[in-house]
Parts: sequence; C-alpha cells; structure tokens
Amino acid sequence: MDNQQLNEKRKKTEQVIANVYNLPAISGMMMEISRLLDDPSTNTQALSKIIGKDPGLTTKILSISNSPLYGLPRKVSTIDFAILIIGYQDIKNIVVALSMIESFKNKSDKNMKQEDFWKHSLIAGNAAKRISEDLGYRFGGEAFVAGLLHDLGIPVIHKYFHSAFLEIIERVEKENIPFLQAELEAMGMDHQEIGLLLSKKWNLPESLGETVFNHHFPGKVIDNKELVAVVHLADYMTQKLQIGNFYWDSTIVLDDSIIQTLKFRDSEHLDEFIESYRNLFTEEINNIRI
Repeated sequence: MDNQQLNEKRKKTEQVIANVYNLPAISGMMMEISRLLDDPSTNTQALSKIIGKDPGLTTKILSISNSPLYGLPRKVSTIDFAILIIGYQDIKNIVVALSMIESFKNKSDKNMKQEDFWKHSLIAGNAAKRISEDLGYRFGGEAFVAGLLHDLGIPVIHKYFHSAFLEIIERVEKENIPFLQAELEAMGMDHQEIGLLLSKKWNLPESLGETVFNHHFPGKVIDNKELVAVVHLADYMTQKLQIGNFYWDSTIVLDDSIIQTLKFRDSEHLDEFIESYRNLFTEEINNIRI
C-alpha cells in the first residue's frame, strides 16, 4: 500500500473522528463532579452524594479501591472512604477515565466483549500503578489512569469504524500480521493515535496522551519515558502471564528499551519481576466486579 492510499484512508478516519469530537465532551454529572473537585471548599460528603447517583460509577470506583494491585491498606466499602483514601485528584482522574471508556462503549459481540476489555483495562491500570510504586516512581495515580486508557482507541474503532474493525481482525488471523500494522493499513492510523486525539479532546494532561500514543513503542519517547515504559510493561504482563489479557494484544512485543529505562539488571531480572506478579494478577482478576 503506497503513501497516497494511506493518506486517503487517514483523511477519512480523521473525518469520522471529527464527528466523534462533536459528541458532548463530558456528561452533566461529570461536569458537576469536576466543578466540585475544582472547588477548594468542597467536602467529601458533597462529592460522595453526586457520585452515588450513578450506581455503575460507584461500583467501578469501589472495585478499583479494593483491587489487590491498587494496594490500599484496608477494605473500602463506601465512596466517602474511597475519596478520603485515594485523594481528590486521583478520584477526579479515575472518574474522567471511566467516563471516557463509558462514552465509547458499544454492544458486545463475538469480536469485542466489553467485559473482557474492561477487565484488561482495569488490570493494566492497577498493575501500572503498582509497578511504578514497586520501582520507586511517584506517578502511581497518573500511571493508573494511563493504563486504564491505553487501549481506548480499540472500542472507538469497534463503534465508529466497524467494517475496518472486522477487516483488521480478518487480516491478523489470515496473514499473521501485527494488529498495529493491520490498523494502519485499514485506517491510516492505529488505536494509539486515536487514543491520543481523544485525550486531547478531553483535555487530559499531555503526559497521559503521550503515554497512550506510545504505549507499544516506549523506546521512541524522550519525555515521561519511565511512565510510558511502566504502562507498556503492565500491558505486556497481562499477555505474558495470560491473566487479564485482551486478544488485541496477542501480537504485542516487549520493547527492548524497557530494561534500561526501568533499570532492570538484565532480561532474566525482568522475567523474575514479571513472574512475581502472577499471584497478584490472579487475585485481581477474581476480585473484579463489573
């Protein structure tokens, strides 16, 4: 496929994405939550009350709070306590991330099971937070959100580019090519770039957009390279351990830069680190409530 054909497909994809841009950027409830979180006088009770109006959001926040990988020191049974122990800023980031995922959800089918996608996103987010803390980095909250959103472009392809979605799957299965290559050739861009465009629409921090855009190729990154590397590793670990993995990552390859960026001694040290998470991942997958 030549560059002209790719550019034509890219333009068509951008046109569809432009229509996605015309969707309401944020729900009324999200606007209220954001307003409360930006108000210094807001108390936990007021915030808990508005979040509690959405049972699905409440369930997901409590599921995250009680995740073995998220690593909170005690059981969280109420939104009030979740807010207190997680903190306002991380709660805001979590709520925005969950709202984004919900906005682009489509009906499940044999090629896109929403429950499997949610489990993968949540495990990747929680693992990214835990890995960052275990390695001594202080961006755990940001790593969680980046991990949660890293594959946001995939449900967008499923919902708004369904014929391309089916073409991508067929080519990967028949030709044994990587998903990213099939995406690029079908649409002129891949799910990483779609996620970047949407992160800009939702005014997420630049570091999060950069992480989403480079989560398969962290070696290309200059700024925030540790954050991108952690999310890449968390994503890879779901496939390596075969726990919480999503079939779209079946062709994922561990980037060689990880060892140096995250200061592992060698590949054997990295393999031992990954294997040490097996029990936590198993406990995590059994803990998730949809």
